[in-house]
Amino acid sequence: MGADVELDGIPLTMLWTLHNRAAESKRPDAILRDPDCERIYDAIAFDYERTFGKPDGTHAVRSKKFDAVLRPWLAAHPGGAVVELAAGLETQFQRCDDGRVRWFCVDVPDAIAVRERFLPPSERRRHLPVSALDTAWLAEVDASRGVFVTAQGLFMYFEPEQVRQLCAAILDRFPGVELMFDTIPPWFSRKTMRGFHKTPHYEAPPMPWGVRRSDLAALVRSWSPKVAEVTVSSYSPAHGPLPATLPLLERVPVLRDIPPAIAHVRTAA
Repeated sequence: MGADVELDGIPLTMLWTLHNRAAESKRPDAILRDPDCERIYDAIAFDYERTFGKPDGTHAVRSKKFDAVLRPWLAAHPGGAVVELAAGLETQFQRCDDGRVRWFCVDVPDAIAVRERFLPPSERRRHLPVSALDTAWLAEVDASRGVFVTAQGLFMYFEPEQVRQLCAAILDRFPGVELMFDTIPPWFSRKTMRGFHKTPHYEAPPMPWGVRRSDLAALVRSWSPKVAEVTVSSYSPAHGPLPATLPLLERVPVLRDIPPAIAHVRTAA
């Protein structure tokens, strides 16, 4: 018998992303190996496929892209601080830990309670049971060795002004901070606001913040004068025709705004 997990609303999406990452990790041709994700996935008594449908590996691609940026940052900032907003059941610490990083998992209390059953905190990995919008968490972070803030699958659930205020607070608080987050396009945001049934048994929470990839860099720069660099890329499912066509989509302005995107922001030290 697996463990029962009681979640609903936005916190339930942690099982959606877990489903996609674990299923990808179990494939012989996986683009992301994540043993801890598989362990948690198998330990929870939940009908993932009935709720979320067949896995597509999209969230594994997203996690891999975040890892690829974080790892060189860790090498350049030994003992630095990583803040993982909406940590859920993400296992990026387990994949990227260099033995020195100080890690902060920020999420709402219900989500942290579930996380602690499978990924208990440790001396270098603290859990902060607050909403990312409660900027009290900023005061918990020692920025003396650099700060990297990640937000996977979070900002789209906020109103645009909430995203702006939170990001401005992060960018203004920590000199030289790096911030990485993903976005959805406006067409998908509108779809969720009308009521997006991923399957007959699951309606995704509304996602009010959608932004065109073409507009993202300028928007981020408008949040803070301290922004020095913004890098934007798209991502797609792990397998099938879409990954092969993504480079073409990125070259055509109209098509560039169709897939979800990832922004990597650097501020001046």
